Amino acid sequence: MGPLAWSEPTARPPLRRRALAEALGTGLLVTVVVGSGIAAQRLSAGQPGLQLLENAVATALGLAVLIVVLGPVSGGHFNPVVSLTDAALGRLARRAGSGTAGLGGRELAAYLPAQLAGGIAGALLANLMFDLPAATLSTTPRSAGHLWLAEVVATAGLVLVIFALARSGLAARSLGLAAGSVGAYIGAAYFFTSSTSFANPAVTIGRIFSDTFAGISPGSVPPFLAAQLLGAATAGVLVRVLYPDEEGVS
Repeated sequence: MGPLAWSEPTARPPLRRRALAEALGTGLLVTVVVGSGIAAQRLSAGQPGLQLLENAVATALGLAVLIVVLGPVSGGHFNPVVSLTDAALGRLARRAGSGTAGLGGRELAAYLPAQLAGGIAGALLANLMFDLPAATLSTTPRSAGHLWLAEVVATAGLVLVIFALARSGLAARSLGLAAGSVGAYIGAAYFFTSSTSFANPAVTIGRIFSDTFAGISPGSVPPFLAAQLLGAATAGVLVRVLYPDEEGVS
């Protein structure tokens, strides 16, 4: 059904329903990221390690739940680079005559705006829930070569995990295990990457609008987006090398 085959119903839901699921899932993911960051900063003032742990745990658990709830509707991308990779791999598979999976152009045109709009709305919702102005541009700079490298690694790892789960058939056999695996990777990547693993253009753009623990200044965003695209492209190559016989599975 969905592009990443989190489950196997007889047909895909209508595109409008899938786009809504992507907007809702991405929005709630950003709400979890930003909201838990604000809560951690308030509850554990002066303890950045504990703040990061609280933020990471909430994000990992929240992402896993969102995949379980919305993955069967849309494929549970919640991330433009996942959608772009899915479309690219599907196109390559069709050219080779080995499958028809992957997002088509019309689907991609619906998914990407939905994810971006959801990401921004999610940040605004988190701000309002903590009695902050709905939108305040972040003043937190995140601009350095080691951070961009971390985003390449974080994004490549995330995309590889997702497509390995889909192409191996594990995602279709056990949605809960697959969702937990994706959440676990993100939770771990908060700590093993220096950027704390944004790994998602929609989340990155959404976090511009919250001048809090989880924010990122607008000027820091373009290199992050470039690094995320590079990471996704790297993962796409690895997926084709590691899973050459599963072109039509995802």
